[in-house]
Parts: sequence; C-alpha cells; structure tokens
Amino acid sequence: MEFIELVKKRYSVRAYEARSVEREKLDYVLECARLAPSAVNRQPWRFVVAESAEARERLCACYHNEWLRQAPVIVAVCVDRGAAWTRLNDGKNHADVDGSIATEHICLAAAEVGLGTCWVCNFDYEATIAALRLPEGVYPVALVPMGYAADSASERHTSRKPTESVVEFI
Repeated sequence: MEFIELVKKRYSVRAYEARSVEREKLDYVLECARLAPSAVNRQPWRFVVAESAEARERLCACYHNEWLRQAPVIVAVCVDRGAAWTRLNDGKNHADVDGSIATEHICLAAAEVGLGTCWVCNFDYEATIAALRLPEGVYPVALVPMGYAADSASERHTSRKPTESVVEFI
C-alpha cells in the first residue's frame, strides 16, 4: 500500500468489535512506535499496554466516554521529560513532540494491519498518572484505544482543509 493510501485509511475509531487483537499485530505496532524518530534520538517514550479488564477499566475511569470501554487494548504513550532533548536557546523540551510522533506511528501501523485507533488526549492527567502507576518524571501524552473497528469513517473524520489553506511557499 502506498503511504498516501495508508494515511487516507486511518481515521478516529470510536466503536470497536468485541474481539481480541492478535499478539503479533500488537507487537508489530509497538515495534513501529519504538522505531519512531525523536529529537536527538533520545527516545524518551514508554508504552504502557492495557489489555486486562482491570487495567483498561482504570484508564476508562480517566476518560469518561463509554466507547473507550469497547477497545480490547489501550496503549498509553508516555514520555520521560528528563530523558527528552531540550532546545538550548529557549528551553523547549521535546518530550511531547517525540511522544506525538510515536503515537502517530502507532495509529498508522495499526491501520496498516487492519486495526482501528483513536488519539485520546482529553483525559484526567493526574488520574491517568495514578492509574498507570507512572514513576516520577514520566507522564502520559496520549491514550490510544486499539482494536477492530465496528464503525466506519464519517465525513467528520475524512474532511480536510484545502491544500492552499494550509501550505504556504515563501
């Protein structure tokens, strides 16, 4: 599949079939995330995979939308701010950027193997840290529910601004 087709295939899934994700598919997706680029190759990420009902329920308590409970897997993309690169001239820490790159690698790799995902960023930050039992300095960037889609892309998921409104040549 060409990359543009993969990008078009991926959308935010908010309904999942009640079937498990095969370990080899999950391992593949996580390997793609592990290989994502990061600022100065610091790789400050940590992927916490919630598969058990108990672990998923702890995360669902941090984001109050019922559809999340349908996902058989939730990957919490976390980063260690202390391990990330910080730009010297303005002190910009790139942990969030690195975590976001890895998150999109997860979403695209999942789409490639027939799985659906959704970026979830509107979670209770402190409750998520507690639910994941993260060590000091490690924090969540995104929750990525993953499984087989029970819905299809809607116009909301596939409409995009025209190129001329988002690209500027100077």
